Amino acid sequence: MTEQRKKLTLPGFFKKASEGRPITWLTCYDYPTAYFQEQAGVDMILVGDSLGMTMLGYDSTLPVTMEDMIRHAAAVRRGAPNTWIVGDMPYMTYQPSVETAIINAGRFMAEAGCDSVKLEGGASMADRIRGIVDAGIPVVGHLGLTPQSVSSLGGFRLQGKSAETAKKIVDDAKALEEAGVFMILLEMVPDRVCQLITEHANDCLIMSLGSGPSAHGQLLIYHDAFGLYPKFKPRMAKVFAEAGTVIREGLELYVKEVTDKTFPAPENWFGMPDDQYQELIEML
Repeated sequence: MTEQRKKLTLPGFFKKASEGRPITWLTCYDYPTAYFQEQAGVDMILVGDSLGMTMLGYDSTLPVTMEDMIRHAAAVRRGAPNTWIVGDMPYMTYQPSVETAIINAGRFMAEAGCDSVKLEGGASMADRIRGIVDAGIPVVGHLGLTPQSVSSLGGFRLQGKSAETAKKIVDDAKALEEAGVFMILLEMVPDRVCQLITEHANDCLIMSLGSGPSAHGQLLIYHDAFGLYPKFKPRMAKVFAEAGTVIREGLELYVKEVTDKTFPAPENWFGMPDDQYQELIEML
């Protein structure tokens, strides 16, 4: 898809869901990748705080700052001007207070040109969500495996396996919906729990990340889906193309050709006319 497309609006997302057409969502952190994702027809882009791990090499998302997020989100916006972009609010940019949450959500909109923001947490974050929504900013909620709280969740593992913990996720989803989110991401939640939440959602879209096929759409971490994150490959990620292997092989070829002096070849450099070169020599 190479022609310029029309950006989906909130009514457009709900219309797509009502027609049973899944919403496509990928993470993205830079201009060229954003350009390719828009050309491919991806519906939504998440500039995730996962960039702390995939782009900056941290072991978690916690060190990511608003400055990191704004810079990357602005680059993504330039690469994908006609795609709905969600800015992921990093650790401690919304937890301290409603006012803090509104200010930082506003920065995503004003400085990076995002269309909405995402934040983690259930009923305890409802007042933050309500404040941001009341300020005119669309909000995506995030339940299940919430990476900013991974220590208290016992690591990167499935959430909601027991009836009791699943009930908490269901209750939190209803609390987020009542607070005004237009969308909830369920990460690593059992498929039937995701299905229950999706079936009972009113005026709220449900997205799945490793939570089964019954949601209104799917999210994947771009680096997981294309073999670009070297530390591990999550079970929930299908690798659609081994881009990491192609890049590594290309790098090895570059090193080889520079080493054995087959690169650069004449077509890879620039010359100057003989008379001008002779004149230069005489000047020197």
